[in-house]
Amino acid sequence: MNRREFVSGAVAATALASGTARAQAPQPQAQTPPPPPPDIHADGTPFSTDALLETARSLAGRGYEAPKGFLPNGFAELPQDVFRSIRMKPERAVWNGENRGFALDVLPGGFIYRSPVRIAQVEDGRVKMLPESQDWFDFGRAPKPPADRPFPLSGFTGRTALDRPDELRDFLTFQGATIFRAIARGQIFGASARGLALDVGEANGEEFPLFRTFWIERPNAGANAIVVHALLDSRRVAGAYRFTVRPGEITVVDVELTLFAREPLRHVGVGPMTSMFLFGPNDRVGVDDVRGQVHRADGLQMWTGNDEWVWRPLSNPSDLQISVFGDVNPKGFGLLQRQRGFQPYNDLGRRYDRMPSVWIQPIGDWGEGQFQLLEIPTDTDINENVVAYWRPKRAIEPGQPFSMAYRMHWCWSPPDRAGGASVVSTSSGSAGDRRRRFVVDFAGDAVADPARAASIRPNVSTSAGGIRDVVGLANPELKGYRVAFTLDPANEDLCELRLVLESDAGRIGETWLYRWTE
Repeated sequence: MNRREFVSGAVAATALASGTARAQAPQPQAQTPPPPPPDIHADGTPFSTDALLETARSLAGRGYEAPKGFLPNGFAELPQDVFRSIRMKPERAVWNGENRGFALDVLPGGFIYRSPVRIAQVEDGRVKMLPESQDWFDFGRAPKPPADRPFPLSGFTGRTALDRPDELRDFLTFQGATIFRAIARGQIFGASARGLALDVGEANGEEFPLFRTFWIERPNAGANAIVVHALLDSRRVAGAYRFTVRPGEITVVDVELTLFAREPLRHVGVGPMTSMFLFGPNDRVGVDDVRGQVHRADGLQMWTGNDEWVWRPLSNPSDLQISVFGDVNPKGFGLLQRQRGFQPYNDLGRRYDRMPSVWIQPIGDWGEGQFQLLEIPTDTDINENVVAYWRPKRAIEPGQPFSMAYRMHWCWSPPDRAGGASVVSTSSGSAGDRRRRFVVDFAGDAVADPARAASIRPNVSTSAGGIRDVVGLANPELKGYRVAFTLDPANEDLCELRLVLESDAGRIGETWLYRWTE
């Protein structure tokens, strides 16, 4: 909505018998500023989605103020292991003993979490702020903060009976900037998501919005979902968010957002996900590790608006790589962990095989834009070096609210999948000189019968260099189909590879895309 009003006037010169007079332009009427929205940070204030929207709109109409908060001396420099020794007192858990199926643990400020957040319950439609107090915590090996000062909170963790009916365990966490994570039954935390991405990979640097306040609706007894509202703020944008989270075999998170820009936003990432890829069978150059694979996700899956399924294996490049895939009205995308089972990873500590895939279904038409993938070099598995999101083509302008919605699935495998054949593994190795040998395995109904292998044609192409020695054959070990080929990059440093299985009836299953770099 455009909140600026324009007053037009006219000046007319009228010749009068007695002389010349000048007509006066109408004077603009004094505008009464709209009343401020209700303070939904105050105890007892009615809370609603409309009230949060008005709060975000009002916030965007003012200049940005960086968050101010008190961290006790030394808490910003706490070592990670000392910070992690701070524990919520079990008896202080929100909804503890209320038999609501959910409990909340608040999280302390300190370490890298230096921007305080405010947290409130919404009970019977009214706000009940949680105190910023050290009384929530047992400080373990950390120094106890001064008792006469507020102690900042940095987020919260949601617990529910995810795996056992008699045990509430963590399934949802919001902490740091706009970062949140969830898991499904039997999983452990892995990939992360963010509420918004701004200027990722741009030369001017990325801007990191913050969730300043959370309002969490007190669930009814027997509820199967928890509802979280959040106020986003950043130098150039404010926003209102609603998350509806349903834990289970697949943990579903419905996200609704409305943004109000302070300045034009040209590079916005919607549905941003972050993960880690250190090495795998397609990228083990220079690796000397007892583990076979190390990653929280091994590929980007895209379901385009024209019904093409695309699988793009991840890699750990030597230089920052940005890949862009244009589309209109996408049907889904996500960072997936397809490789399951302990043996490929051989890591009892990390258990990458139990980390979730994250799949996003757009709600409504998203219009024209692009999937964007960033792969950042890393030499350690503690860095999240992979970022993926949808970038709308249309910029977000001040005075024009921007709304989108989507459904996230934190899962073992997405509910949507390509028919016919999907990529199950990608391997690569030296073929002499600069040449590389690739082996890509597919599995699915269309390739399960070995008798049909003769009718399948692998179509392999490259943007530079050449493809040679293409072999396609049945893989009885996987009840699937294997394609092997050699890339000769010649003098090129980057080659975009594409592989499609074809038959007389047309394309079979997923399109495999890969970026090879020196």
